[in-house]
Amino acid sequence: MKGQKPVDFGIFITVLILLAFGIIMVASASGPSAYSYTKNHDIYFFLKKQLIDAGIGIVGMLIFMNIDYRKLGKLSPILLAICLFLLAVVWIPGVGHWENGARRWFLIGGQSIQPSELAKLAIIAFLAFSLSKRKDQLSSFMRGFVPYIVLLGVFVGFIMLEPHFSCVIIIVFVSVIILFCAGAKLKHFFIISIPAIAGLIGAVIVEPYRMARLVSFINPWNDIRGDGYQIVQSLYAIGSGGLFGKGLGKSLQKFLYIPEPQNDFILSILAEELGFIGVLVVLILFLIFIWRGIKIAMNAPDTFGSLLAVGITALIAVQVVLNVAVVTSSMPVTGMPLPFFSAGGTALVFLLCGVGVLLNISRYANNERI
Repeated sequence: MKGQKPVDFGIFITVLILLAFGIIMVASASGPSAYSYTKNHDIYFFLKKQLIDAGIGIVGMLIFMNIDYRKLGKLSPILLAICLFLLAVVWIPGVGHWENGARRWFLIGGQSIQPSELAKLAIIAFLAFSLSKRKDQLSSFMRGFVPYIVLLGVFVGFIMLEPHFSCVIIIVFVSVIILFCAGAKLKHFFIISIPAIAGLIGAVIVEPYRMARLVSFINPWNDIRGDGYQIVQSLYAIGSGGLFGKGLGKSLQKFLYIPEPQNDFILSILAEELGFIGVLVVLILFLIFIWRGIKIAMNAPDTFGSLLAVGITALIAVQVVLNVAVVTSSMPVTGMPLPFFSAGGTALVFLLCGVGVLLNISRYANNERI
């Protein structure tokens, strides 16, 4: 195995550009929402928080960029157990924090921590490490494939109780990609898809708000003041942006027409202000990231590094695809953040830490896998 090299500059500079672009958009989109959210009408509230979180995340990225990724593999079972414990902690009265009908956080020093965001990275690390050791057994459905599905089922169950449906979607998609790249058979995915689809249908039926979102997705214009309101406002923003947009800071939909525009629907504000060209630039930057991430995975020095790089790259790629699908009404509305853009402390910090791990893998890249 070759020694360390410089990190992948393409990934590094692309992430910094995306992060800077995201901070600018949070500054532009969040003013009206922050004014109404804070008692002292601080229009810079979300911007200041995003700058702090970005700073912490960059420090985390630099730290993990210089820690041998193979150490993460050995610690992944412990990290997974810690995440499971933290997912249970949010339900302890006085510890877990309840907000907007969900219990996904706990507070430390006045700061909210969302353990499901750490769980994404923990699951990726554990799957990559375990599959690199047991890839020969993956051909067996019961001994190789099912144990991983059971493990995922446990985490999915905890996260669904919060509830955090979008996180479940991300974890399932990313895990399937890792398992497929590790050599899982297509017929095994087909077998497990039957109960998975049944569970998905059940999850939609038992929660009225999910059923309402599904109905409004089919035709949001039938209920533009109710369940279809958010997506209709998003489409107004995208459509009014045209080719070049209205100009940075000149969005109208951010004035509380789109609820919390600095979060999951920030791409709609970007489209309104910077137009199709602005959105295209952002998507090209994400494509560059994905391309470089795939290249790192292909040139990783071992199977663990390869699968870990696949998982981290897929984590960002899946969220980008699903966020674009949500804001354009190509799938039902769910809380799907846009990486490096949507305001949200825990998600941004852990995502940048994940990028740091990916950059560390790039330091060991070679052309001869072992």
